[in-house]
Amino acid sequence: MNMNKMIVSNLAHRPLRSVISIFAVAIEVTLILLIVGFALGTLNDQRARKKGIGADVIVRPPGSSNFDALSSAPVPVKIGDLIQQQLQPHVVAVTPVVVQTSNKLEILSGIDLKSFEALGGPMRYLAGGPFQGPDDLIVDEYYARTNRAHVGDKVKALDHEFRISGIVPQGRGSRSYAQITTLQALTGTDGKATMFYVKLDDPKNADAVVQNIKSIPGLENYNVKSMAEWLSLMSPDNIPLLSTFIDIVIGIAVVIGFIVIFQSMYTAVMERTREIGILKSLGASKLYVVRVILRETLVLAVAGIIVGILISFLAASAIRYKMPTAQVQFTGGWMLEAAIIAVVGSIVGATYPAFKAAQKDPIDALAYE
Repeated sequence: MNMNKMIVSNLAHRPLRSVISIFAVAIEVTLILLIVGFALGTLNDQRARKKGIGADVIVRPPGSSNFDALSSAPVPVKIGDLIQQQLQPHVVAVTPVVVQTSNKLEILSGIDLKSFEALGGPMRYLAGGPFQGPDDLIVDEYYARTNRAHVGDKVKALDHEFRISGIVPQGRGSRSYAQITTLQALTGTDGKATMFYVKLDDPKNADAVVQNIKSIPGLENYNVKSMAEWLSLMSPDNIPLLSTFIDIVIGIAVVIGFIVIFQSMYTAVMERTREIGILKSLGASKLYVVRVILRETLVLAVAGIIVGILISFLAASAIRYKMPTAQVQFTGGWMLEAAIIAVVGSIVGATYPAFKAAQKDPIDALAYE
């Protein structure tokens, strides 16, 4: 108990250094949680919206990316008709989609509304209704909220003016939809599609249909996946360079925490040389001195973790307020991992100062000015 009181007194006696150390750990935790939370949130959001389309199989051309944002429209629309004709009666519906990234890095999907609705049922409109003309746009509620858009408003995408004809609930693929023929004309891809969504009579037939599609002459090398397989691939470990990027961010965060804790505890040891000498002259062992320094570090780390988690939630709220379409998700697993990383980094940073303090000679320490 006396040790705990001494630790609290030491930290309170040097409030500025303690606050700096706490915020260094907090920044470490915040960096980890926000970067990972943004990555997980974006992936999980895309997974949920893709699942909401209602397709059982996704067909993409050879060498295409699983990410819509990295796709174009390189294959003929008639491939969809070929799939439906070849695989009757298992194929209930096939719809072509053109995917294009707009100037604001938003995904715009060109769809044939009738066949698109054959996948997951009719669109449910919160306001307005389906396309009325070639320049109409259907957007989801997040898009409308972010852009403060209403039915009848004019919006620009791909340097083209669209009129919002309807607003639908989010969670069904893209956040904005144009007529496929309009998007084909705007992107110079007449008669072409980015991908095809396939609806089956029974989702259990998905794996067999995937193999059957690949056996169709000309489609052997196509990127064909069941929706279940595609969903399983949407994790940081399966996204090129994403896991590496996360590791780099974590590494930078650990270095920040390590350097600040090391500097803080090393300076504290130098300033408290006489105190350490008094402790050792009163019979304190080397282990006791090490424990004091490491416990102080642990208190700073725990305080930093709590502050970091609070800052992360506040930052996530601010991000969602400014960009409602942005998804930041925190999981208990990653909070625990961030806490462990922060504690280990802090303890490692304090280890050398702690042992340096323990090695001080009581007589020299008492004579230190």
